[in-house]
Amino acid sequence: MADALVTRLQTLKKERNAVILAHSYQPADIQDAADYVGDSLGLSRLAADTDADVILFCGVHFMAETAAVLSPGKTVLIPDGNAGCPMANMVTPRQLREWREKNPDAVVVTYVNSSARVKALSDICCTSANAVEVVATIPKDKRVLFVPDRNLGHYVRTKLGRENMELWNGFCPTHERMLPEMAVESRKQHPGAPLMVHPECRPELVAMADFVASTTGIIKHCHESPEREFIIATEIGILHPLRKQNPDKVFHPLTVVADCPNMKLNSIEKMVWALEDMEPVVTVPADIAEQALQPIRRMLEIG
Repeated sequence: MADALVTRLQTLKKERNAVILAHSYQPADIQDAADYVGDSLGLSRLAADTDADVILFCGVHFMAETAAVLSPGKTVLIPDGNAGCPMANMVTPRQLREWREKNPDAVVVTYVNSSARVKALSDICCTSANAVEVVATIPKDKRVLFVPDRNLGHYVRTKLGRENMELWNGFCPTHERMLPEMAVESRKQHPGAPLMVHPECRPELVAMADFVASTTGIIKHCHESPEREFIIATEIGILHPLRKQNPDKVFHPLTVVADCPNMKLNSIEKMVWALEDMEPVVTVPADIAEQALQPIRRMLEIG
């Protein structure tokens, strides 16, 4: 049955002139069926550059929205329209608008894990891969509001020593579940294995890390490192590309509860349905897309 679904998926992809993008937190079979697997920044670039007519985005809703903003002439589909992001929901356009009205001279830096409407109210976007570089471009005398991830914002503020940086009180529930005591126990069980940590994790855990990076950064570092064993502190979907690219290395999840239920809502069957029915379509109102495009473009220009 599974093989038949994958065959059907590939046939539909050709018929629709579609490209399949999958985040590295997606289930393993989705990653294997995708044309490209990566993090938010890499997939955003691919969405902007593809010549496909249809983008099937296997991730969560804000990612598909970003693709729709960058590719207004294309049809953007998501396998499951309920695949949202709790962190993105922790800041509303109204809240951000009210903050901006009270702080008109501040610069709003918005993590790409946010809605298009929130991005439209921002000055520049960032991903976990380039957040430090993005904030570093802002004059030091300018007050910065970092939205919505307080943990990534804390990491950036610490790296740059930037005191005039306010952090929104949002967070990723999946990364928040990873605790410092888990790292202590994991290091006892796997002595000598370096601890790889995503900057969406709690500051206390980030401070214990041997290496901090985005999903793509972690994958790249583990591939290039001479070490043979690693402890991985991010969403467990990343274990599939790590093990696939490095069959001779061993990867231990910090905890198996680091499993995003929203990322796991998508399935091969839902991908087939999406291309058969050409829905759910992810759209962004033209006025919102126009406003959101500028901070997204600024993010991509920085790299």
